[in-house]
Amino acid sequence: MKMEVWAMSYSEQMLQALNDSDLSSANELFTQALRHDDEDTLYSLGEELYALGFLEQAQQIYLKLLKAYPNEDELKTVLADIAVSNDQADKALNYLQSIKPTSEAYVESLLTQADVYQTLGMPEVSEAKLNQAQQLAPDEPAIWFGLGELYLSLGRYAEAVPQYQKLLAQGEDQFAGVLIQQRLGASLAGMGAYEEAVTAYQQLPAEALDKDTNFQIGFLYLQLKDYQKAIDSLQQLAQADPDYTSLYPYLATAQEKMGDLQGALLTVQTGIAHDEYNEVLYQRGFDLATKLDQEEIAQKYLQKLLAINPDNQTAVLALSNLYLKQHRYQAVRDLLSAHMPDQQDPQMLWNLAQAQAALEDYDGAKENYLLAYNSLKTDPEFLKDLIAFFQEMGLVQEAILALKNYVKLVPDDFERQELLNELEDEQQL
Repeated sequence: MKMEVWAMSYSEQMLQALNDSDLSSANELFTQALRHDDEDTLYSLGEELYALGFLEQAQQIYLKLLKAYPNEDELKTVLADIAVSNDQADKALNYLQSIKPTSEAYVESLLTQADVYQTLGMPEVSEAKLNQAQQLAPDEPAIWFGLGELYLSLGRYAEAVPQYQKLLAQGEDQFAGVLIQQRLGASLAGMGAYEEAVTAYQQLPAEALDKDTNFQIGFLYLQLKDYQKAIDSLQQLAQADPDYTSLYPYLATAQEKMGDLQGALLTVQTGIAHDEYNEVLYQRGFDLATKLDQEEIAQKYLQKLLAINPDNQTAVLALSNLYLKQHRYQAVRDLLSAHMPDQQDPQMLWNLAQAQAALEDYDGAKENYLLAYNSLKTDPEFLKDLIAFFQEMGLVQEAILALKNYVKLVPDDFERQELLNELEDEQQL
Protein backbone atom coordinates (compact mmCIF):
# COMPACT_ATOMS: atom_id res chain seq x y z
CA MET A 1 0.00 0.00 0.00
CA LYS A 2 1.41 3.39 -1.04
CA MET A 3 1.21 6.05 1.69
CA GLU A 4 0.50 9.70 0.80
CA VAL A 5 3.16 12.05 2.17
CA TRP A 6 1.92 15.49 3.30
CA ALA A 7 4.36 18.28 2.52
CA MET A 8 4.45 21.43 4.61
CA SER A 9 4.06 24.69 2.72
CA TYR A 10 6.87 27.21 2.80
CA SER A 11 4.64 29.38 4.99
CA GLU A 12 4.22 26.62 7.54
CA GLN A 13 7.94 25.89 7.47
CA MET A 14 8.70 29.57 8.04
CA LEU A 15 6.41 29.71 11.08
CA GLN A 16 8.08 26.58 12.42
CA ALA A 17 11.50 28.19 11.95
CA LEU A 18 10.31 31.28 13.83
CA ASN A 19 9.04 29.04 16.61
CA ASP A 20 12.52 27.49 16.75
CA SER A 21 14.13 30.99 16.79
CA ASP A 22 15.94 30.15 13.53
CA LEU A 23 15.64 33.59 11.92
CA SER A 24 18.07 32.87 9.11
CA SER A 25 16.04 29.91 7.87
CA ALA A 26 12.81 31.85 8.45
CA ASN A 27 13.98 34.63 6.12
CA GLU A 28 14.87 32.14 3.37
CA LEU A 29 11.58 30.31 3.76
CA PHE A 30 9.66 33.60 3.66
CA THR A 31 11.20 34.37 0.26
CA GLN A 32 10.17 30.93 -0.99
CA ALA A 33 6.67 31.36 0.40
CA LEU A 34 6.21 34.62 -1.52
CA ARG A 35 7.27 32.88 -4.71
CA HIS A 36 5.51 29.55 -4.44
CA ASP A 37 2.66 29.41 -1.88
CA ASP A 38 -0.93 29.94 -2.98
CA GLU A 39 -2.80 33.13 -2.08
CA ASP A 40 -4.92 31.64 0.69
CA THR A 41 -1.84 30.25 2.40
CA LEU A 42 -0.05 33.57 2.02
CA TYR A 43 -3.01 35.45 3.49
CA SER A 44 -2.97 33.17 6.54
CA LEU A 45 0.79 33.69 6.85
CA GLY A 46 0.24 37.46 6.71
CA GLU A 47 -2.24 37.23 9.58
CA GLU A 48 0.18 35.17 11.66
CA LEU A 49 3.12 37.49 10.99
CA TYR A 50 1.03 40.59 11.73
CA ALA A 51 -0.06 39.11 15.05
CA LEU A 52 3.56 38.26 15.88
CA GLY A 53 4.72 41.81 15.10
CA PHE A 54 6.59 41.03 11.87
CA LEU A 55 4.98 44.01 10.15
CA GLU A 56 7.46 44.38 7.29
CA GLN A 57 6.97 40.80 6.14
CA ALA A 58 3.18 41.00 6.59
CA GLN A 59 3.18 44.17 4.53
CA GLN A 60 5.03 42.47 1.69
CA ILE A 61 2.42 39.70 1.62
CA TYR A 62 -0.55 42.08 1.65
CA LEU A 63 0.98 44.27 -1.07
CA LYS A 64 1.42 41.22 -3.28
CA LEU A 65 -2.18 40.14 -2.63
CA LEU A 66 -3.49 43.68 -3.25
CA LYS A 67 -1.73 43.72 -6.60
CA ALA A 68 -3.60 40.56 -7.51
CA TYR A 69 -6.89 41.77 -5.99
CA PRO A 70 -6.91 45.59 -6.24
CA ASN A 71 -10.55 45.82 -5.12
CA GLU A 72 -10.05 43.79 -1.93
CA ASP A 73 -10.67 46.55 0.60
CA GLU A 74 -9.91 44.40 3.62
CA LEU A 75 -6.31 44.27 2.44
CA LYS A 76 -6.24 48.08 2.33
CA THR A 77 -7.40 48.40 5.93
CA VAL A 78 -4.68 46.01 7.12
CA LEU A 79 -2.05 47.85 5.09
CA ALA A 80 -3.33 51.10 6.60
CA ASP A 81 -2.93 49.67 10.10
CA ILE A 82 0.65 48.71 9.30
CA ALA A 83 1.32 52.18 7.90
CA VAL A 84 -0.01 53.72 11.12
CA SER A 85 2.32 51.50 13.14
CA ASN A 86 5.19 52.75 10.97
CA ASP A 87 4.20 56.42 11.51
CA GLN A 88 3.19 56.73 7.86
CA ALA A 89 -0.09 58.57 8.33
CA ASP A 90 -0.31 59.87 4.75
CA LYS A 91 0.14 56.38 3.31
CA ALA A 92 -2.50 55.02 5.70
CA LEU A 93 -5.00 57.68 4.66
CA ASN A 94 -4.34 56.99 0.98
CA TYR A 95 -5.31 53.34 1.49
CA LEU A 96 -8.38 54.19 3.57
CA GLN A 97 -9.73 56.99 1.44
CA SER A 98 -9.70 54.72 -1.59
CA ILE A 99 -12.37 52.54 0.08
CA LYS A 100 -15.82 53.49 -1.20
CA PRO A 101 -18.93 53.90 1.00
CA THR A 102 -20.50 50.89 -0.70
CA SER A 103 -17.71 48.62 0.54
CA GLU A 104 -18.25 46.20 3.42
CA ALA A 105 -14.94 47.48 4.80
CA TYR A 106 -16.06 51.13 4.79
CA VAL A 107 -17.02 51.30 8.49
CA GLU A 108 -13.70 49.72 9.45
CA SER A 109 -11.91 52.24 7.26
CA LEU A 110 -13.67 55.09 9.09
CA LEU A 111 -12.55 53.67 12.44
CA THR A 112 -8.95 53.46 11.28
CA GLN A 113 -9.14 56.97 9.83
CA ALA A 114 -10.36 58.19 13.20
CA ASP A 115 -7.26 56.65 14.82
CA VAL A 116 -4.99 58.27 12.24
CA TYR A 117 -6.49 61.73 12.66
CA GLN A 118 -6.24 61.46 16.42
CA THR A 119 -2.52 60.64 16.19
CA LEU A 120 -2.16 63.67 13.89
CA GLY A 121 -3.65 65.90 16.59
CA MET A 122 -6.93 66.45 14.74
CA PRO A 123 -9.54 65.20 17.26
CA GLU A 124 -12.42 67.05 15.62
CA VAL A 125 -11.87 65.13 12.38
CA SER A 126 -11.46 61.91 14.35
CA GLU A 127 -14.80 62.52 16.07
CA ALA A 128 -16.49 63.24 12.74
CA LYS A 129 -15.25 59.92 11.32
CA LEU A 130 -16.49 58.03 14.38
CA ASN A 131 -19.89 59.71 14.25
CA GLN A 132 -20.15 58.86 10.56
CA ALA A 133 -19.31 55.24 11.36
CA GLN A 134 -21.90 55.19 14.14
CA GLN A 135 -24.63 56.35 11.78
CA LEU A 136 -23.82 53.39 9.53
CA ALA A 137 -23.33 50.83 12.32
CA PRO A 138 -24.99 52.09 15.52
CA ASP A 139 -24.55 48.78 17.33
CA GLU A 140 -20.85 48.29 16.61
CA PRO A 141 -18.91 48.04 19.93
CA ALA A 142 -15.67 49.16 18.29
CA ILE A 143 -17.28 52.53 17.58
CA TRP A 144 -18.46 52.94 21.19
CA PHE A 145 -14.95 52.12 22.33
CA GLY A 146 -13.40 54.56 19.87
CA LEU A 147 -15.69 57.38 20.99
CA GLY A 148 -15.10 56.59 24.66
CA GLU A 149 -11.34 56.68 24.21
CA LEU A 150 -11.52 59.91 22.21
CA TYR A 151 -13.74 61.69 24.73
CA LEU A 152 -11.60 60.47 27.64
CA SER A 153 -8.42 61.76 25.99
CA LEU A 154 -10.09 65.15 25.41
CA GLY A 155 -11.32 65.42 29.00
CA ARG A 156 -14.95 65.20 27.84
CA TYR A 157 -15.70 62.73 30.61
CA ALA A 158 -19.49 63.04 30.69
CA GLU A 159 -19.56 62.01 27.01
CA ALA A 160 -17.14 59.13 27.54
CA VAL A 161 -19.19 57.54 30.35
CA PRO A 162 -22.20 56.36 28.27
CA GLN A 163 -19.91 54.84 25.64
CA TYR A 164 -18.19 52.65 28.23
CA GLN A 165 -21.52 51.86 29.90
CA LYS A 166 -22.89 50.56 26.59
CA LEU A 167 -19.89 48.28 26.22
CA LEU A 168 -20.36 46.88 29.72
CA ALA A 169 -24.08 46.40 29.12
CA GLN A 170 -23.19 44.26 26.10
CA GLY A 171 -20.82 42.15 28.19
CA GLU A 172 -17.69 43.78 26.78
CA ASP A 173 -15.56 43.81 29.94
CA GLN A 174 -12.39 44.17 27.91
CA PHE A 175 -11.78 45.68 24.50
CA ALA A 176 -8.50 45.93 22.57
CA GLY A 177 -6.68 44.90 25.73
CA VAL A 178 -8.32 47.67 27.75
CA LEU A 179 -10.42 47.03 30.87
CA ILE A 180 -13.65 48.92 30.30
CA GLN A 181 -14.52 49.14 34.00
CA GLN A 182 -11.20 50.88 34.57
CA ARG A 183 -11.92 53.40 31.84
CA LEU A 184 -15.40 53.99 33.27
CA GLY A 185 -13.88 54.68 36.68
CA ALA A 186 -11.42 57.17 35.19
CA SER A 187 -14.20 58.96 33.31
CA LEU A 188 -16.45 59.17 36.37
CA ALA A 189 -13.54 60.49 38.43
CA GLY A 190 -12.80 63.07 35.77
CA MET A 191 -16.33 64.44 35.87
CA GLY A 192 -16.28 64.60 39.67
CA ALA A 193 -18.57 61.63 40.34
CA TYR A 194 -16.16 60.28 42.94
CA GLU A 195 -18.45 57.81 44.71
CA GLU A 196 -19.53 56.25 41.42
CA ALA A 197 -15.89 56.12 40.32
CA VAL A 198 -14.88 54.22 43.47
CA THR A 199 -17.74 51.80 42.88
CA ALA A 200 -16.56 51.27 39.31
CA TYR A 201 -12.99 50.57 40.38
CA GLN A 202 -14.14 48.19 43.13
CA GLN A 203 -15.84 46.02 40.50
CA LEU A 204 -12.49 45.30 38.86
CA PRO A 205 -10.97 41.88 39.52
CA ALA A 206 -8.13 41.89 42.04
CA GLU A 207 -5.53 41.09 39.37
CA ALA A 208 -6.58 44.23 37.46
CA LEU A 209 -5.86 46.55 40.37
CA ASP A 210 -2.52 47.83 39.16
CA LYS A 211 -0.50 50.60 40.80
CA ASP A 212 -2.18 53.41 38.88
CA THR A 213 -5.66 52.13 39.74
CA ASN A 214 -4.80 51.76 43.43
CA PHE A 215 -3.41 55.28 43.42
CA GLN A 216 -6.59 56.56 41.79
CA ILE A 217 -8.72 54.84 44.44
CA GLY A 218 -6.71 56.46 47.22
CA PHE A 219 -7.00 59.83 45.50
CA LEU A 220 -10.77 59.41 45.17
CA TYR A 221 -11.18 58.63 48.87
CA LEU A 222 -9.26 61.84 49.55
CA GLN A 223 -11.69 63.79 47.37
CA LEU A 224 -14.59 62.18 49.23
CA LYS A 225 -13.00 63.30 52.53
CA ASP A 226 -12.84 59.68 53.64
CA TYR A 227 -9.33 60.30 54.90
CA GLN A 228 -8.78 57.03 56.74
CA LYS A 229 -9.61 54.98 53.66
CA ALA A 230 -7.35 57.24 51.62
CA ILE A 231 -4.54 56.61 54.10
CA ASP A 232 -5.13 52.86 54.07
CA SER A 233 -5.15 52.69 50.26
CA LEU A 234 -2.09 54.87 49.76
CA GLN A 235 -0.07 53.22 52.53
CA GLN A 236 -0.82 49.83 50.98
CA LEU A 237 0.45 51.16 47.64
CA ALA A 238 3.56 52.60 49.34
CA GLN A 239 4.34 49.19 50.82
CA ALA A 240 3.86 47.49 47.45
CA ASP A 241 5.86 50.08 45.50
CA PRO A 242 7.71 52.69 47.58
CA ASP A 243 9.07 54.26 44.37
CA TYR A 244 5.57 55.28 43.27
CA THR A 245 6.36 58.79 44.50
CA SER A 246 3.17 60.47 43.29
CA LEU A 247 1.37 58.96 46.27
CA TYR A 248 3.35 60.72 49.02
CA PRO A 249 1.90 64.25 48.76
CA TYR A 250 -1.65 62.85 48.82
CA LEU A 251 -0.91 60.49 51.69
CA ALA A 252 0.57 63.40 53.63
CA THR A 253 -2.53 65.48 52.91
CA ALA A 254 -4.83 62.73 54.19
CA GLN A 255 -2.72 62.36 57.34
CA GLU A 256 -2.77 66.11 57.87
CA LYS A 257 -6.56 66.14 57.55
CA MET A 258 -6.67 63.48 60.26
CA GLY A 259 -4.58 65.74 62.50
CA ASP A 260 -1.40 63.70 62.24
CA LEU A 261 0.99 66.48 61.20
CA GLN A 262 4.09 64.65 62.39
CA GLY A 263 3.08 61.53 60.49
CA ALA A 264 2.45 63.64 57.39
CA LEU A 265 5.92 65.20 57.67
CA LEU A 266 7.44 61.73 58.02
CA THR A 267 5.58 60.68 54.85
CA VAL A 268 7.07 63.64 53.01
CA GLN A 269 10.55 62.74 54.25
CA THR A 270 10.03 59.15 53.06
CA GLY A 271 8.89 60.39 49.66
CA ILE A 272 11.95 62.64 49.30
CA ALA A 273 14.18 59.67 50.12
CA HIS A 274 12.75 57.98 47.01
CA ASP A 275 12.61 61.11 44.83
CA GLU A 276 15.03 63.86 45.85
CA TYR A 277 13.96 66.13 42.97
CA ASN A 278 10.22 66.17 43.70
CA GLU A 279 9.33 69.86 44.11
CA VAL A 280 5.83 69.12 45.39
CA LEU A 281 7.22 67.10 48.29
CA TYR A 282 9.59 69.88 49.34
CA GLN A 283 6.72 72.38 49.25
CA ARG A 284 4.53 70.08 51.34
CA GLY A 285 7.43 69.54 53.73
CA PHE A 286 7.74 73.30 54.18
CA ASP A 287 4.00 73.69 54.81
CA LEU A 288 3.92 70.93 57.40
CA ALA A 289 7.11 72.00 59.18
CA THR A 290 5.73 75.54 59.38
CA LYS A 291 2.52 74.30 60.99
CA LEU A 292 4.64 72.32 63.46
CA ASP A 293 6.71 75.46 64.21
CA GLN A 294 9.82 73.68 62.99
CA GLU A 295 11.30 76.69 61.19
CA GLU A 296 14.73 75.18 60.67
CA ILE A 297 13.27 72.19 58.82
CA ALA A 298 10.91 74.45 56.89
CA GLN A 299 13.82 76.62 55.78
CA LYS A 300 15.85 73.56 54.75
CA TYR A 301 13.05 72.31 52.50
CA LEU A 302 12.68 75.64 50.75
CA GLN A 303 16.42 76.00 50.23
CA LYS A 304 16.60 72.51 48.71
CA LEU A 305 13.61 73.29 46.53
CA LEU A 306 15.29 76.45 45.20
CA ALA A 307 18.49 74.50 44.58
CA ILE A 308 16.43 72.23 42.30
CA ASN A 309 14.42 75.01 40.68
CA PRO A 310 15.69 78.57 41.26
CA ASP A 311 12.69 79.91 39.31
CA ASN A 312 10.08 78.51 41.72
CA GLN A 313 8.48 81.80 42.71
CA THR A 314 6.21 80.21 45.32
CA ALA A 315 9.29 78.94 47.16
CA VAL A 316 11.09 82.29 46.82
CA LEU A 317 8.13 84.14 48.34
CA ALA A 318 7.69 81.59 51.13
CA LEU A 319 11.39 81.73 52.05
CA SER A 320 11.37 85.53 52.06
CA ASN A 321 8.34 85.45 54.38
CA LEU A 322 10.22 83.11 56.70
CA TYR A 323 13.32 85.34 56.70
CA LEU A 324 11.15 88.37 57.46
CA LYS A 325 9.58 86.56 60.39
CA GLN A 326 13.10 85.83 61.66
CA HIS A 327 14.14 89.51 61.12
CA ARG A 328 16.85 88.36 58.71
CA TYR A 329 16.56 91.43 56.53
CA GLN A 330 19.83 91.06 54.66
CA ALA A 331 18.85 87.51 53.74
CA VAL A 332 15.51 88.83 52.43
CA ARG A 333 17.24 91.45 50.29
CA ASP A 334 19.81 89.01 48.93
CA LEU A 335 17.16 86.41 48.12
CA LEU A 336 14.70 88.74 46.40
CA SER A 337 17.36 90.71 44.57
CA ALA A 338 18.54 87.43 43.03
CA HIS A 339 15.14 85.91 42.32
CA MET A 340 12.75 88.77 41.50
CA PRO A 341 10.87 87.73 38.33
CA ASP A 342 10.66 89.96 35.25
CA GLN A 343 6.97 90.39 35.97
CA GLN A 344 7.60 91.80 39.41
CA ASP A 345 5.50 90.12 42.09
CA PRO A 346 3.79 92.71 44.36
CA GLN A 347 4.15 90.55 47.50
CA MET A 348 7.86 90.11 46.81
CA LEU A 349 8.19 93.85 46.27
CA TRP A 350 6.52 94.48 49.62
CA ASN A 351 8.81 92.00 51.38
CA LEU A 352 11.85 93.61 49.76
CA ALA A 353 10.64 97.07 50.77
CA GLN A 354 10.24 95.96 54.40
CA ALA A 355 13.75 94.53 54.42
CA GLN A 356 15.22 97.63 52.81
CA ALA A 357 13.47 99.88 55.32
CA ALA A 358 14.87 97.81 58.19
CA LEU A 359 18.34 98.10 56.63
CA GLU A 360 17.85 101.90 56.29
CA ASP A 361 17.84 101.75 52.51
CA TYR A 362 14.93 104.19 52.49
CA ASP A 363 15.09 105.20 48.83
CA GLY A 364 14.99 101.59 47.72
CA ALA A 365 12.22 100.83 50.17
CA LYS A 366 10.11 103.76 48.96
CA GLU A 367 10.55 102.72 45.33
CA ASN A 368 9.41 99.15 46.01
CA TYR A 369 6.51 100.19 48.26
CA LEU A 370 5.22 102.39 45.43
CA LEU A 371 5.75 99.63 42.84
CA ALA A 372 3.66 97.27 44.99
CA TYR A 373 0.98 99.86 45.74
CA ASN A 374 -1.24 99.47 42.67
CA SER A 375 -1.63 95.75 43.23
CA LEU A 376 -1.92 95.85 47.05
CA LYS A 377 -3.84 99.07 47.65
CA THR A 378 -6.89 97.06 48.77
CA ASP A 379 -4.85 95.06 51.30
CA PRO A 380 -5.28 96.66 54.74
CA GLU A 381 -2.12 95.03 56.14
CA PHE A 382 -0.04 96.45 53.32
CA LEU A 383 -1.55 99.89 53.82
CA LYS A 384 -0.86 99.80 57.57
CA ASP A 385 2.79 99.01 56.88
CA LEU A 386 2.97 101.68 54.16
CA ILE A 387 1.47 104.31 56.50
CA ALA A 388 4.03 103.48 59.18
CA PHE A 389 6.84 103.79 56.62
CA PHE A 390 5.61 107.16 55.36
CA GLN A 391 5.33 108.41 58.93
CA GLU A 392 8.85 107.26 59.75
CA MET A 393 10.12 109.02 56.63
CA GLY A 394 8.21 112.21 57.45
CA LEU A 395 6.19 111.93 54.23
CA VAL A 396 3.00 113.42 55.66
CA GLN A 397 1.07 113.98 52.43
CA GLU A 398 1.78 110.41 51.28
CA ALA A 399 0.75 109.09 54.69
CA ILE A 400 -2.54 111.02 54.49
CA LEU A 401 -3.35 109.55 51.06
CA ALA A 402 -2.60 106.03 52.30
CA LEU A 403 -4.69 106.61 55.44
CA LYS A 404 -7.66 107.81 53.40
CA ASN A 405 -7.51 104.67 51.35
CA TYR A 406 -7.15 102.55 54.47
CA VAL A 407 -10.11 103.97 56.42
CA LYS A 408 -12.36 103.37 53.42
CA LEU A 409 -11.46 99.70 53.69
CA VAL A 410 -11.49 99.52 57.51
CA PRO A 411 -13.91 102.24 58.70
CA ASP A 412 -14.04 100.90 62.26
CA ASP A 413 -10.29 101.37 62.84
CA PHE A 414 -10.80 104.48 64.98
CA GLU A 415 -7.12 104.72 65.91
CA ARG A 416 -6.07 105.32 62.33
CA GLN A 417 -9.09 107.49 61.66
CA GLU A 418 -7.90 109.70 64.50
CA LEU A 419 -4.36 109.65 63.07
CA LEU A 420 -5.73 110.80 59.71
CA ASN A 421 -7.60 113.64 61.40
CA GLU A 422 -4.46 114.72 63.25
CA LEU A 423 -2.30 114.73 60.13
CA GLU A 424 -4.89 116.67 58.16
CA ASP A 425 -5.17 119.25 60.94
CA GLU A 426 -1.37 119.63 60.97
CA GLN A 427 -1.43 120.19 57.24
CA GLN A 428 -3.93 123.02 57.64
CA LEU A 429 -1.78 124.90 60.17
